Amino acid sequence: MKLVRWEIDGDIGEGFVIDDRLVKFPDSLTTHEVITRGLTAALELGSRCSKSDGISMESAKLLAPLIPASIRDFVAFEEHVEGMTASPEGTSNVPREWYTYPTFYFTNPHSIIPTGKEVIPPQTERLDFELEVGAIIGGVPGRDGDNLTPDEGKQAIFGYTIFNDWSARDLQGREMQVRLGPAKGKDFATTLGPWIVTADEFESRIDADGFLAIQMQVLVNGEIIGTDLLSNMGWPFGELVAYASRNTRVVPGDVLGSGTAGNGGCLGELWGRRGEFSPPPLKTGDTVLMRVEGIGEIENRVGTAPSVPHIPPARPRNRARSNS
Repeated sequence: MKLVRWEIDGDIGEGFVIDDRLVKFPDSLTTHEVITRGLTAALELGSRCSKSDGISMESAKLLAPLIPASIRDFVAFEEHVEGMTASPEGTSNVPREWYTYPTFYFTNPHSIIPTGKEVIPPQTERLDFELEVGAIIGGVPGRDGDNLTPDEGKQAIFGYTIFNDWSARDLQGREMQVRLGPAKGKDFATTLGPWIVTADEFESRIDADGFLAIQMQVLVNGEIIGTDLLSNMGWPFGELVAYASRNTRVVPGDVLGSGTAGNGGCLGELWGRRGEFSPPPLKTGDTVLMRVEGIGEIENRVGTAPSVPHIPPARPRNRARSNS
């Protein structure tokens, strides 16, 4: 089942994709409310709506499928880390700490954009994409979202969406030299979409170790840049959710990104392996299309970076220790 948000002539709708039509949730329910009720309740609601009248998808502009409560983006593909840490000689430097626990950062829920919307990048010479899948947390009756086990983490997943973590690599590199970030190298745009596909749709694709074996692909201007299987993650999603909930909690509407796929899931990985900017960084007018088996596809065009107010560098540390 697919949950979707859309706009027609300025009016926003939220509901299900049923066949080729958009069917609104009954009783003015929102996507967040449906997710909070949990997967079982959502499937029952979808079944009741299956015969309802709807709107043609052709008349609607798709919006981001939800406004996340928070976004944690993991780095769960070893091949991606190998490429991003490769030296000019081709030697990989995956830190041993990567293997200990899944690592993530928080990104900006206020910069979510849908498929079809132009990406407005910062001033950057190394604009990049990141091919990912996002897991959406739903409500689990009788269970708070803290200190979950991996099995409880799996049960907390409501569904999946495609996740493009747009990245300005030069800004990101500068920030991380300060042992913090990424921040402004990432927070200008994240594409989620085109909808949320409920977790039950993928049960037959989960292998014995809990990994979801679905194909991922990214194209730039119609040329295939990268392909991978989601099952090449170092940890299955249930374990990512469990780690995210440790000593805190995950809540309905949280989004957890898989991290960037390997084998060309971003340009930065290829630059690291090849020792050159090949393929070249994204530029104004380029289009990035991502396809994920069982979910669909998203596509965005790169726009023009705006001018922004100047902020001066840090002042010299030459002031007195007290004002006395």
